[in-house]
Amino acid sequence: MTLDATAYNERLSELCDEYRQHNGFNSQDYQTYGVKRGLRNPDGTGVMAGLTNICNVHGFMMADGERIPDEGKLTYRGIDVNDIVNACIEEDRFGFEETAWLLLFGSLPTEARLNRFKDTLGHFRELPLNFAEDMILKNPSKDVMNKLSRSVLALYSLDPNPDDTSLENLMRQSIQLIASLPTIMTYAYQVKRRAFDKQSMFFHPVDLKLSTSESILRALRPDMKFTDSEAKLLDLCMILHAEHGGGNNSTFTTRVLSSSGTDTYSAIAGAIGALKGPRHGGANLRVRHMMNELKENVSDWNDEDEIYNFLASIIRKEHGDGSGLIYGFGHAVYTLSDPRAVILKKTAGKIAEEKNMVPEFNLYKSVEKLTPSVLSEIKGSSKVICSNVDFYSGFVYDMLGIPGDLFTPLFAVSRIAGWSAHRIEEVIYGGRIIRPAYRSMVNNKKYTPISERNA
Repeated sequence: MTLDATAYNERLSELCDEYRQHNGFNSQDYQTYGVKRGLRNPDGTGVMAGLTNICNVHGFMMADGERIPDEGKLTYRGIDVNDIVNACIEEDRFGFEETAWLLLFGSLPTEARLNRFKDTLGHFRELPLNFAEDMILKNPSKDVMNKLSRSVLALYSLDPNPDDTSLENLMRQSIQLIASLPTIMTYAYQVKRRAFDKQSMFFHPVDLKLSTSESILRALRPDMKFTDSEAKLLDLCMILHAEHGGGNNSTFTTRVLSSSGTDTYSAIAGAIGALKGPRHGGANLRVRHMMNELKENVSDWNDEDEIYNFLASIIRKEHGDGSGLIYGFGHAVYTLSDPRAVILKKTAGKIAEEKNMVPEFNLYKSVEKLTPSVLSEIKGSSKVICSNVDFYSGFVYDMLGIPGDLFTPLFAVSRIAGWSAHRIEEVIYGGRIIRPAYRSMVNNKKYTPISERNA
């Protein structure tokens, strides 16, 4: 029997009503049974789930059981990310490839080793023969993250040894994915433009000698042109997005899946799916939507009172997406500052002058300044809160002319370096499948024969 739309919707509504009638929890039960929702302790810190040599995220200190706010610090393999960024700026060079090496191997490469690594990445930048046509062009997706995930899974069938979890094979797969994911992203975006936005699509030949950020900008622009400063600004963003500890949602997803012994492609596809969520990697695009609405509704961008009142209306759910959230603020670890946001803000200020976007930049700074006091007044929150990396990253992408469709995918093609490092560490040294416990709240019932069940 074929259902029309009205009948189908009525039946679906009945099924949802059936679900609601027999499901749900009393929120107090979580406290009663000591359930750590979101794997968070009562003080907001994360439950200790493992060990890692890859990254450390510092945002507070503990004293007498209390969290003491502190300036944020992010280290890759023990090296402060500020030192990595500053070295690249001072030496006027790209740093994402060096960062990927550091995360994968745990050491800084010599110049000769780094050059060989760059050559290797360039070699794997191109996609397998006919992959773009068969996987991307013939199957367009409205969402580039969806296409990234599907494409990574499809690479499994082209790998001659996909299930081998030896260190050698894991390293090979990781390097190939770090190299090819940016190409998949730019192809997926071009196909999406043609299929859903009714705009021109263009596939440029891959230049194997370019850095990752240069390759991305070249592939996105019709004339393939970009400036050195633009490429190095994108490179900076990629360094800052490359890794953020084992506890963030997508990296933990990578480790959970890897602990089961599954293949690399399944683990990375799962991480991409996790990053797609607006509570994780999708937050930078939410910031952009929020700021665009603010620009439209605030007549004087220099009037802090007007900005304050609009932010208050977002919290009251009168504006924004109805969540009551001011996106780009707050973090599970950082309190006084997010070092990534600090770096991006400093860099964005310089580029804003070149791009004639100083008024927009000043508006972002005003929102950053006012948000903590708005939250304190409207919500009565005493929590120390700072802007996070999502707040300024979208603005930087806007200055580079990068479309919103690629904000989160760019996060993914950067974080693939960290995901790969954590997958290798989990497979080689983890040694046990990750399996937390869930308390059952179901009361035992007797089975009722179908003839005796009430409607």
